[in-house]
Amino acid sequence: MLERYELETFLTLAEELHFGRTGERLGVSTGRVSQTVKKLERRVGTPLFARTSRSVALTPVGRRLYEDLLPAHRRIRAALERATEAGRGVHGRLRTGFATPWGGELLTAAADTLLTRHPGCEITVREVPLDGGVQPLQDGELDVQLTALPVREPELTTGPVVLRDDRVLLLPAAHPLAGRPSLGAEDLAGLPLITTAGDNPRHWLDHHYPRHTPSGAPVGRGPVAATWQEVLSHVTAGRGVASGAARGARYHPRPGIAYVPLRDAPPLEYGLVWPTAADTALLRAFVTAVGTPRT
Repeated sequence: MLERYELETFLTLAEELHFGRTGERLGVSTGRVSQTVKKLERRVGTPLFARTSRSVALTPVGRRLYEDLLPAHRRIRAALERATEAGRGVHGRLRTGFATPWGGELLTAAADTLLTRHPGCEITVREVPLDGGVQPLQDGELDVQLTALPVREPELTTGPVVLRDDRVLLLPAAHPLAGRPSLGAEDLAGLPLITTAGDNPRHWLDHHYPRHTPSGAPVGRGPVAATWQEVLSHVTAGRGVASGAARGARYHPRPGIAYVPLRDAPPLEYGLVWPTAADTALLRAFVTAVGTPRT
């Protein structure tokens, strides 16, 4: 019978191929790792690792054992995670919101993952207009929202960044700057920048719709838009320019709009935000399901 610590030691060393790093990951000494591997090799009756003073490598038998054990280990871990989640009481209803189509795709995928594990839950995904800000969270209409950062409201908790993208400037296709390979922040001087309506806080508006270039030149103000469709219509009609995400060119392609990279602008970052007082096991499971940053 293979003990759990033997299994984890063997699989970790097979991944790290370094006794020191394996010990660090497992929280044990290098000597303990070496003893465990030697004990396992005696049981198998043949070396599982080829060791020299400079390197560690799997032997053919070790490679085969690794490939045989890894899927079983993953299934065991998944079963334990499901049991842990069930013990935490992952249940109930979760209302989620997004403001971009790529954000909607991410939340929908996370919802599907959770519903597979917890079919008794109810998770809804809805779009938040551009001018909505985080008001749906503050009004109690949503439990968690994927939104453009920064968010600094004291009653809200901001999770880690889950989406990151370069900024571009949306210009009418016939605009003199539309043919350039990239633009700098100083090129915004005097351009009519389309802004959003609603009660978004000043720090958020200043971050996404600057009033001045880095040198202090004023940035003009174009029409106010409540949705991205309004933004696109204003740009196409030549009423203004807009700052947006680079991937928007794939989701909102229009012959009348040029998407030009802003080379010195900070990237757009999106994160999950939720009312601090509304933390639940289902919410935590959803945050985990959304996962790590994507670019």
